Amino acid sequence: MSIYKSAVNKPVTTLMVFAAVMVAGLYALYHLPIDELPEIEPPFVTVMTTYSGANASEIETNITELLEDAFNSVQGIKEIYSTSSDNISVISMEFEWGANLDEAVNDVRSAIDMYYDFLPDGTSRPSIFKLSTNMMPVLMYTVTADESYNGLNKILEEQVVNPLKRIDGIGSINVTGAPKRYVYVDVDAKKMDAAGLSLEQVTNAIAVNNMNLPAGNVKMGRETYQLRVEGEFEFSEEIRNLVVGVFNNAPVFIRDIAQVNDTVKDLSLEERSNGSQAARLSITRQSGANSVEVCKKVKKQLEQLEKNLPTDVKTHLIFDTSKFISSSISNLASALFFALLFVVVVVLFFVGRFRATLIIALTIPISLVVAAIFLFATGSSLNIISMSSLSIAIGMVVDDAIVVLENITKHIRRGSNPREASIYATNEVWVSVIVTTLVIVAVFMPLTMLGGMTGIMFKELGWIVTITVCTSTAAAISLTPMLSSRLLKSRDKDEKPRLYDRTIGKMLDSMDDAYERLLRKALKHKVLILLVSIVIFILSLGLFRFIGTEFMPSADRSRLSASIELQTGTRVEQTLETTSAIEQYIMNNCPEVTLLSSSTGSIDEAGFAAMMSNSGSHLINLNIRLKDIDQRDRSDIEIAEQIRTYLNTLPEVINYTVSAGGLGKVVMGGTSTVDVEILGYDIDKTNALAQDVKILCQNLEGARDITISRKDDKAELQVVLDKEKLALHGLNSATVSNFIRSRVYGATAGYFREGGEEYDIVVRLEEQYRNSISDLEQLSIPTAMGTMIKLSEIGEIREFWSPPSIDRQRRERIVKVSVTPVGVSLGEMAASIQTVVNGLEIPQDVIVNIGGDYEEQQESFADLGLLFLLVIVLVYLVMASQFESYSRPFVIMFSIPFAVTGAALALWITGTDLSMIAALGLVLLVGIVVKNGIVLVDFINLMRDRGLEVNEAIAVSGKSRLRPVLMTAATTILGMFPMALGIGEGSEIWSPMGITIIGGMVVSTTITMILIPVMYGLMARHGDLDKQEKARKQFVFMNK
Repeated sequence: MSIYKSAVNKPVTTLMVFAAVMVAGLYALYHLPIDELPEIEPPFVTVMTTYSGANASEIETNITELLEDAFNSVQGIKEIYSTSSDNISVISMEFEWGANLDEAVNDVRSAIDMYYDFLPDGTSRPSIFKLSTNMMPVLMYTVTADESYNGLNKILEEQVVNPLKRIDGIGSINVTGAPKRYVYVDVDAKKMDAAGLSLEQVTNAIAVNNMNLPAGNVKMGRETYQLRVEGEFEFSEEIRNLVVGVFNNAPVFIRDIAQVNDTVKDLSLEERSNGSQAARLSITRQSGANSVEVCKKVKKQLEQLEKNLPTDVKTHLIFDTSKFISSSISNLASALFFALLFVVVVVLFFVGRFRATLIIALTIPISLVVAAIFLFATGSSLNIISMSSLSIAIGMVVDDAIVVLENITKHIRRGSNPREASIYATNEVWVSVIVTTLVIVAVFMPLTMLGGMTGIMFKELGWIVTITVCTSTAAAISLTPMLSSRLLKSRDKDEKPRLYDRTIGKMLDSMDDAYERLLRKALKHKVLILLVSIVIFILSLGLFRFIGTEFMPSADRSRLSASIELQTGTRVEQTLETTSAIEQYIMNNCPEVTLLSSSTGSIDEAGFAAMMSNSGSHLINLNIRLKDIDQRDRSDIEIAEQIRTYLNTLPEVINYTVSAGGLGKVVMGGTSTVDVEILGYDIDKTNALAQDVKILCQNLEGARDITISRKDDKAELQVVLDKEKLALHGLNSATVSNFIRSRVYGATAGYFREGGEEYDIVVRLEEQYRNSISDLEQLSIPTAMGTMIKLSEIGEIREFWSPPSIDRQRRERIVKVSVTPVGVSLGEMAASIQTVVNGLEIPQDVIVNIGGDYEEQQESFADLGLLFLLVIVLVYLVMASQFESYSRPFVIMFSIPFAVTGAALALWITGTDLSMIAALGLVLLVGIVVKNGIVLVDFINLMRDRGLEVNEAIAVSGKSRLRPVLMTAATTILGMFPMALGIGEGSEIWSPMGITIIGGMVVSTTITMILIPVMYGLMARHGDLDKQEKARKQFVFMNK
């Protein structure tokens, strides 16, 4: 017994099955976490190795090259990048997206084990890091204070960080820029020399007098007491009164030769918020945690904690990813609602019966909640991709129900009772309904098998649309006929025509008749129509010359970030003056800015975060929060352009980038760049070529933020020691270098403990004795004989220039010139830069490539091009098996070229670039546009089976199928309409797909409603069905 017949005969069972699906789906939907994107693991493994005392060139030769050779044998590596800097080597390995990184890490570890013995002595064990999207902050605050500023670090750690860490789902909380308490002992070099003392004696005096030591046990009577000598400082002022030596029979106190300052650490990094001193609070989430839920809990907890903070301590939100996520999901939910509304209106318009409309509309929630069950079962989240997938599917899930119901209502109008009509009408179309679904599956299923970043991003899209359309098909051939048999009424012969029948119904009937007449005329001029159609298609291909290309559309997140570089070696105090000028300009001239957070200088302590980023006192980083999109007239790109124009006027600014989207580029919606990759060993040659490229690119239209990856050589002061003189004084290089370091940088003499916290006690010379070459030459160095000599007696100080870092790619030295296109597409900018590069004289031993996001774009387009061909082949296979014909599928597939025509026209009219999202829309069009052709051709075959001549069958079928074809096209087009409008945060990313599909559907449906019947007439032979019938009669079955 067929599914539809069983469903009609067992209505309660059918209803209960779908009710159970709804309950399970709503449960899954309620428990789904909300996030921006599916869990994505970037395919990068990083290895970090430290080798103290080596410069960038030595690190490259002794560590980086050796490890690169070792890692070259690791399976699955796509690219190896490395950066060799002073004291540190960082090597990043890129694998294919979707690769098993756990296995890759094991292979990398094995390679390190094999080569570790060949590394220089003193090299640290290489550390392996696996990057993750969870390392990106979900919330970032600045915390300002006035009177409490010096104690801000302790206040935040005790009263904010520790309570927040107890929130479920929190990964880590980092505080940067908060002043740390230090006790500095600044020694006057002249007074120390006059007293015959050394810095080491001062350091030792502090260290040995700042100890709590156990002195054994004392037995007194029946008790045993532990004896301790309490010597630790209770107050920092006690250091001043320590005796450090004797001079002229009088004790020398530390206060006699030094200043003791209980203060904050010397300025190396300053955070500011709207011009006021601040600290920065960065919060990350755990893997798999609900971003929106974590952010909500943190903000709620922080509101409570702020009540207990000192009154001058205020928190200011820099960015909150949950706001963008919630806004994007909310916009997509609104688009989903409007799409649902449009679909219902279209169905009501064509069917004219509320009950029939309700039957069709019911397939939408059933199909969508099944997608929620899939997401819940696979541990995924409700994110931008899954919500967009539902928006794409909503116009298609009603198609099957429309075809079935329209045929049922037609049978009822002819006089059948609803039960019979439900069974017989479904029987006529159920095969074509399943075939159209198989076509959609053939289009979307390959997305789940795509490799690279395209596959990772759109795997969920493929699964969701496949599952929803399969569910809608199951509902269309079971629930729809069952509900039709129960809810639709037989037409009474004496019943007066309703208002709908007299107005809209009459208009639609006239349209059917007009279309039939048009078809009959078209069938008399088949060759002419075919030639005109081919000419239209060929001309439309020329439109692609006027359509730019880009990797991913950018999304306005109401955030900007800027990275500004001054001359290398600029003091942080000087850099702060520039920061103040930039802050003042932005706050006075950009009214859209609600918060400006600046970070000047860099953390001078070793750490993974510091080593993975550029560091130096000459760097400025800005994070800018803008008003919401609906509260400002200018886009983030326009505001960024204004800031760039101002930065161009500052002579002290060497390099800068201003990025839309906040913390640099993200997977979706970030700023794209075109990189000119210059590979060659000779640093001078490649530097000169990079400068030429930068100068020429500055003249290109739309070229912004042109930066060179290799920084200018930095000035160093090198102390060159005379080995013979060292030996005469009983010294060696290691001892002297330690003496110099303690006098210039400072030596830690222990810790001052107070309130459970430890603060460094640092002994060093006063700054006036260490801020010039002549001062450094006068440093007093103690000898083995107890005497003092000046540094100038055993060596000299020279100025030296060296590269701060050496980048490598493909085991070659590389320098990149990065260009951000503004107002022009990525493809146009790449073409312009290629023209510039072609005009350069490139040295023989230098290779120049165009890469960056443009390279990623080309790879993704190649993947989608291959997918396009695969989808066409799969669609052909499905249709050939359905029609038992090699030629019939080509009739339907003539609609595909005109889908491309419509897409090109829509992109050109709206001024939209062909991005990866728009290209994906082109692929999806293949399945969407052939659906209507299948329904039409299947009905023509049915009419011919019933004995009608070819042209008559085409005309009758065209008239009969016009309404369901227009209904399914209209529901798909209007379902995509809210997405194409691109209104609200996050919607810009998916707008090109909506535009592409709408354009393709409009043109394809319009042209193919004439072209497919004409092609069928051209390819069908008038006597082929008679031949088939004659062949059938020749078969004898069981002698009957």
